[in-house]
Amino acid sequence: MQYAGFDVYEKSINKINSARPVEVFMAKGSGKQGDFLVVNFGNGENPGFKGEKTAEGVIKAPLSHENADVMRKLFPFTSPSRVLGKERSFGLGDRLGIATPGHIKIFEKYDAYPVFAQQSIRELNLTNRRYEDVLDAASFAVFREGFKKEWGADGDHLKTAEDIQYALSLGFTMITLDCSEHIRNDINAANAPALPQNIIDKYIGKQFDIGEGTVLNFTEEDLRVINGIYGKAVAFAADMYRRFLKSGKYNADFEISIDETSTPTTPLQHYFVARELIDAGVSFATMAPRFCGEFQKGVDYSGDLEQFNKEIKVHAIIARHFKYKLSIHSGSDKFSVFPAIGKETRHIFHVKTAGTNWLEAMRVVAQADPGLYREIHKYALSVFSEAKKYYHVTTDLGKIPDVDSLANGDLPKLFENNDSRQLIHITYGLILSRKNPGSETFTFRDKLYDLWQKHEELYNQLLFRHIGKHLDLLV
Repeated sequence: MQYAGFDVYEKSINKINSARPVEVFMAKGSGKQGDFLVVNFGNGENPGFKGEKTAEGVIKAPLSHENADVMRKLFPFTSPSRVLGKERSFGLGDRLGIATPGHIKIFEKYDAYPVFAQQSIRELNLTNRRYEDVLDAASFAVFREGFKKEWGADGDHLKTAEDIQYALSLGFTMITLDCSEHIRNDINAANAPALPQNIIDKYIGKQFDIGEGTVLNFTEEDLRVINGIYGKAVAFAADMYRRFLKSGKYNADFEISIDETSTPTTPLQHYFVARELIDAGVSFATMAPRFCGEFQKGVDYSGDLEQFNKEIKVHAIIARHFKYKLSIHSGSDKFSVFPAIGKETRHIFHVKTAGTNWLEAMRVVAQADPGLYREIHKYALSVFSEAKKYYHVTTDLGKIPDVDSLANGDLPKLFENNDSRQLIHITYGLILSRKNPGSETFTFRDKLYDLWQKHEELYNQLLFRHIGKHLDLLV
């Protein structure tokens, strides 16, 4: 749309209500300059945007963090909100900062609330981004598309007080506390410590009727092992809650993550952690157990579906009993268990995806530039062992076809191959950060962003189809 001499995103046109109206909108840029804001203040005053004043008397303002802060103050819909209290919420880890326009189209259709800004510190390090970048990319996309539905920002899998403070100070509306470093996976019946008297008095010899025909009880051995595994994690979570969220200084939801462990969370363990947190005065909106079976990155569930269906039912009952939602981590592409998750949670859940959005971006590369994709694929194979240090996957590289043996039109089919999906999934950081030998120039990064900019509509369509498939099975 041509407007005021600019190629404008029509849905981005906004006016500030005042005696002298000021108009702000986003215009399409080209090359490295990219898109920019236009501030048309006429006889009014510039509300604070920094940029270049043009001969036409308007300001061309870059999509900077400083300007994002001004925009969020002027247009509250561009600021994140707390959405975990909604019945259905869905986390979207956009590692590239370009997926939110496509995600918006999804959540204009589905009855669920998005968390557009969702990143872990590990992901930030691997993509050379900051939380400022993550939040700003989501805010600018929301402004561009005129998206007025509430959306969230998640400091995902945070492990330290410093990282929690960092995310909250920027206005993130959700903290996912990763308790994995305080969970003792080495505890068993032989080495479990003695129980404190207050734990004995609370649990031993008692039955816990949590409703819906479900009654739980603990043997002393059960309790010693569970307390040994999770006792320090509970104490850590209670400490972080008291330090950052109890006072109400920060307007953010709290999620407890106990899923980054080597063994599944049994229903008894889930009940214990929830009960101990609540008794310690911790208010949390969601909890992420480690479910039975394998929730590996970028592929469907692997495990005993009958056992999963049986256990997810009890996990959902526990969550309802204590009045929080289940959170499903590594939720990308877990299509075979989504119907059970939707049914047993009564369609009240939080599901997180991340790497699957990156995979759809790489599917665009395979379709639009086969030569570039072949080059990246071969590089991914060469660095796979290094990337595997960060993720638990069971990828068999021997099951991935030789890309040089495939016709160009067959390259996108690699994204239907689990082993190929995991290869590309976990090497994203190494692909994006790869530099040419003896140079500070990136080998792939700039080429990729140029391609994604050119094929934005294709990426949006692929995201709508792929993430939509998740929600079709869950809602």
